[in-house]
Amino acid sequence: MQLIPEMARSQLRDRAEEAESQRTAQRLAAARRLQRRSRRLGRPAERGAQRARRAMALAVMQ
Repeated sequence: MQLIPEMARSQLRDRAEEAESQRTAQRLAAARRLQRRSRRLGRPAERGAQRARRAMALAVMQ
């Protein structure tokens, strides 16, 4: 009866992978929002633009 624990382990692995990909997508979306917002605000928001670029890089690296 090794099959059932193996199936459960496989299902848990699939769920973990799905959760990780969802987190990555959420990070990327947040970084894009920051980037869009900083572009919309224009020149005075240089620090915001820098923060958005950093968030985007972090989201892509993770």
